[in-house]
Amino acid sequence: MLAMDQGVVEDWLSEFKTLPDSAVFSYATSLKDKGALVPALYKVIRENYSDLLEPVCHQLFEFYRSGEPQLQRFTLQFLPELLWSLLSVSAARDPHTSGCIEALLLGIYNLEIVDKDGQSKVLSFTVPSLSKPSVYHEPSAIGSMALTEGALATHGLSRVVYSGPHLQRETFTAQNRFEVLTFLLLCYNAALSYMTATSLQSLCQLSSRVCICGYPRQQMRRYKGISTRLTVTSEFLVQLITGIHYALCNGEVELGSKALDDVLYRAQLELFPEALLVGNAIKSSLHSAALKSNNKEGARSIQVEITPTSSRISRNAVTSLSIRGHRWKRHDMQPDTVSVDSEAALGGVAIPEISVTGVSGERMPNGDSLRPRTDGRTQPDGDMLGNTSEVSLDPRGHESGMRGQEVRRQKSVRRMVENEGSGSASTGRSQY
Repeated sequence: MLAMDQGVVEDWLSEFKTLPDSAVFSYATSLKDKGALVPALYKVIRENYSDLLEPVCHQLFEFYRSGEPQLQRFTLQFLPELLWSLLSVSAARDPHTSGCIEALLLGIYNLEIVDKDGQSKVLSFTVPSLSKPSVYHEPSAIGSMALTEGALATHGLSRVVYSGPHLQRETFTAQNRFEVLTFLLLCYNAALSYMTATSLQSLCQLSSRVCICGYPRQQMRRYKGISTRLTVTSEFLVQLITGIHYALCNGEVELGSKALDDVLYRAQLELFPEALLVGNAIKSSLHSAALKSNNKEGARSIQVEITPTSSRISRNAVTSLSIRGHRWKRHDMQPDTVSVDSEAALGGVAIPEISVTGVSGERMPNGDSLRPRTDGRTQPDGDMLGNTSEVSLDPRGHESGMRGQEVRRQKSVRRMVENEGSGSASTGRSQY
């Protein structure tokens, strides 16, 4: 460790000790302006035999115990590096060099499992229903569901998952190690939007190292660290995947992609269904176009694709009533013209809008119009020769429509012949 970095850390250690309570908030705000402090602290944590490791861990615990949110987030940003230091030392079976790190992690854990009154916390999570939209899915994209939200509510199947109460821990054992570490990662993921790019990179590196050490993929990744296999749990991998997902969408594309592949690789070897389900779901939802951005500035977010909902269907949807209403719609156009406007489409089949112009007379209740005939009587359109032809509303019934027009034309011809015959008979009777 360079003397300059050591001097920065020593100044930081002395500042907080002499700080009055009234100045804690302003001090926490000024920490982000100390650009050389965070890299120097990472170097201290990575050097297990550093003389500054113990006072640094003690200072970070004091930050977390102060209750100031900014100081707590400052401590949490080093959590991935602290976890890797603990796991690597445990794999090397050298517990004497990790005592201060164990004390720091156990102290944070014991503070988080109780509320302000010292009572054990019980966290509750309501499992979302697929019949309600969320930022990850739309019910319309899934298709028809046999069990609706109303049916689920009737049967009381709304599921709530509880976490806790958690037991106080005074030391790490093989049985409780990953229980504590998983809970700490849960606290870290709750503050992901405040984590720096360096912290997200450390999380991705932690994920890869934990999952590939001791396996053939370690040689492919060319990682020359410890070669001992580390025991993991499915819950621990799920928390890692949650953080990796956020890192992927916020600039850490290369490290995040490798980390996700490594976690899925380990989950397949261990046959962890939860980790495989979450990891593959996130991998399938990420598109290459969304991951090409290396912008690490701006608002923190997770990119998802929202499918169109049913409300986006045109409000001019065609029904049988609208067809009858628009069939003989009048427009100020030239007589005897037909306007076909396919403004709506349902199921991939265009539905034309039919409007026949140049029709005078009254409108009948069924949508047909009446217009005068030469003999003074009126009848619906289509009963005279030479009137406006109808256009079939069904594209598949074009031939049947043509046959129907021919039948109507022949009927009109017969009616005209009959009218002429009756007119001749009337003239003969009058002459007689």
